[in-house]
Amino acid sequence: MKKKSIITRGLHLLTAMVLGLVLSTTGAGVASAADMSNGADNFYKSDKVTMQKVTFKNQYNMKVVGNLFIPKGLNQNTKNPAIIVGHPMGAVKEQSANLYATKMAEQGFVTLSLDLSFWGESEGQPRNAVSPDIYAEDFSAAVDFLGTRSFVDRDRIGVIGICGSGSFAISAAKIDPRMKAIATVSMYDMGAANRNGLRHSATLEQRKETLEGAAEQRYVEFSGGKTKYTSGTVDELDENSPPIAREFYDFYRTPRGEFTPKGQSPKLTTHPTLTSNVKFLNFYPFNDIETISPRPMLFIAGENSHSIEFSEDAYKLAAEPKELYIVPGAGHVDLYDRVNYIPFDKLTSFFSKYLK
Repeated sequence: MKKKSIITRGLHLLTAMVLGLVLSTTGAGVASAADMSNGADNFYKSDKVTMQKVTFKNQYNMKVVGNLFIPKGLNQNTKNPAIIVGHPMGAVKEQSANLYATKMAEQGFVTLSLDLSFWGESEGQPRNAVSPDIYAEDFSAAVDFLGTRSFVDRDRIGVIGICGSGSFAISAAKIDPRMKAIATVSMYDMGAANRNGLRHSATLEQRKETLEGAAEQRYVEFSGGKTKYTSGTVDELDENSPPIAREFYDFYRTPRGEFTPKGQSPKLTTHPTLTSNVKFLNFYPFNDIETISPRPMLFIAGENSHSIEFSEDAYKLAAEPKELYIVPGAGHVDLYDRVNYIPFDKLTSFFSKYLK
């Protein structure tokens, strides 16, 4: 097999493994209006909350950028509970994470949304690189930051991980006991998704071919060739685009949720580099998940979510106290920004109970 063929097939297979489907991006580009139903409100802002951009370093001396949300009227002379919010894989803090942080700040929590390293405004080269260990470190660095604020109680810090960040938050919590309560929403186990595909739809041979493609691409880029990107959200729809492709497109490629950090290409949103994406194959966030106990875990998933298997798997493996909360009628991306579906009352009661 020619090297170019291996690389090309590897790209398609990675897409298939993560989404469980081969998503075509070569069609006629069927237009899609943003679906703003069910309270879709990704860019929600509140007059009850103040927001300020903050920066801090992780242990790899990389600058992490976040948005700190503080309830107006908060008594900053006392110690208050705080929550870190991680964005979906390949997204930025302005996509879903800010919404959750704002809504939870309205409930009286200090909150911090952050851009994971290599994404958004945070440092890391090359852009869009995959490094599960560094992603997990960013959550711990966020605890470092919050735990050194005079108005935050370092013994009452929780985490919300949305989509891929759910698996990164779990990975971080296993080795960082300062995270006292962990909630995931529409979680993707990014390791299992890349190894096995959705519903274990990928074969071992497909996985090996993907690795071959990524390995060959390393030679190309080491020699100065163009960076290849993989997976993520399609840039165009056609009449053959499957439901999952349309679901992600409606958020990331329309005014509903589209956001491109300054100086970056909108075409690269959600697309990790091909050569680094294979690092997810060595990522097993649910191994030893039971050791997080007795710290509580809450797994939130939509009833109709294509990713529900990951929340169900994590719930089965986790030790008490734990809860699996299914949102009736909701899909995966619905829980990114549709406030008519997102159970903020459940999140509020969970963190109020366990960060009291």
